[in-house]
Amino acid sequence: MILLLAVGIAFAVSKITGMSHNRQEQQNKLDDIIASEETITAPTESVETVPELTNEQKLDKIIDEAIIQNMPLEDKVAGLFITTPESITGVSAAVQAGDGTKDALSKYPVGGIVYAAKNIQSADQLKQMIDNTKLYTSYPLFIAIDGEGSGTDAVAAAGLGTKTDSPETIGASGDTNNAYTAGTTVGSYLAELGFNLDFAPAADLKVVDGNAAGSSSYGTDATTVASFVTGMQTGLQEQKVTAAIGHFPGIGSTTQSTKNGMASTDRSAEDFRANEFAVFQSCIDSGETKMITVSNMAAPSLTGDNTPCSFSSAVVTDILRNELNFRGVIVSGAMNQTAITNYYGADEAAVLALRAGCDMIYAPENFETAYNGVLEAVQNGTISEDRVNDSLRRIYRIKYADKIEQ
Repeated sequence: MILLLAVGIAFAVSKITGMSHNRQEQQNKLDDIIASEETITAPTESVETVPELTNEQKLDKIIDEAIIQNMPLEDKVAGLFITTPESITGVSAAVQAGDGTKDALSKYPVGGIVYAAKNIQSADQLKQMIDNTKLYTSYPLFIAIDGEGSGTDAVAAAGLGTKTDSPETIGASGDTNNAYTAGTTVGSYLAELGFNLDFAPAADLKVVDGNAAGSSSYGTDATTVASFVTGMQTGLQEQKVTAAIGHFPGIGSTTQSTKNGMASTDRSAEDFRANEFAVFQSCIDSGETKMITVSNMAAPSLTGDNTPCSFSSAVVTDILRNELNFRGVIVSGAMNQTAITNYYGADEAAVLALRAGCDMIYAPENFETAYNGVLEAVQNGTISEDRVNDSLRRIYRIKYADKIEQ
């Protein structure tokens, strides 16, 4: 009995030490690469000078050498998911991160964890859960929340942050500085608790009464709304909390919610381009937008059918990636919404979103099913490993940006 106990303790210690060693090994590689000028500058030739690498190319080179080249395929696939803590641990409501979280992240080192109201009891409890979660993974995590600061914000509603006015109220004020102040306020308390990603602000326009965007929309005019969105985005990101703006291509022209079932809009492609797209284009052109989420709403004028936008290459790749020239991370709509789960299996949905051009899968209905579906798709060539690597580079440009600045 004593011998078995000793072996068990030794195994547990070696597991934790192994994860710590992996993180230290990644950091050592990163430090070595950054310290060596030869690895981040273009080689010169005697006949002609080769142009110096851009900052993005330098960062990609560091990411490739420090992370991607050393990741097993299973870890690469896991890194494309942002999940709830319950979906990887199997508990009904996660309020602490212990052995269950450690074992889950050891098996599935996901790219991010998103928390909700049911995960919050107190500031100390939430911070400890987040801090422990970060310790239990071999790779840096997105620690996310959906919070705009108003009454719908789980953190502010729990009394752990200063409540702000709703975007609707801020937009009605006519002062874009109010959006920046709200972003700074929200970003400050989120960062203090350990969050580094916020699924806000909304770039949706109010097009019809009772629209799906509701009080999360800043208003009706594209130019004005773009100013408010970039204001809050700047405020959040100055506090080191990445803003993920949504919900492309814009959900303000439908009264239906994708949480309740299929949602569709009869908005014309011309109206989308003249209005909603102008908001997103302005945010992209600002150079500050790092992440955009896609809606699960159907937009037949853009796709030709009732395919959810998250699954449409016409929306995700042709328009957002190529037409609007967005180079950041594209996140699918929540895959646990009824608009998806009523019609698609978790594995099918995850594969369709990636094939459409999304970089990350948000909140799959069943994580293990979705993960295994994507892994099989890469193994059988339905999705190429190069395609996965491209998404990981975009993801790690955000996760490693502060390390490069240092």
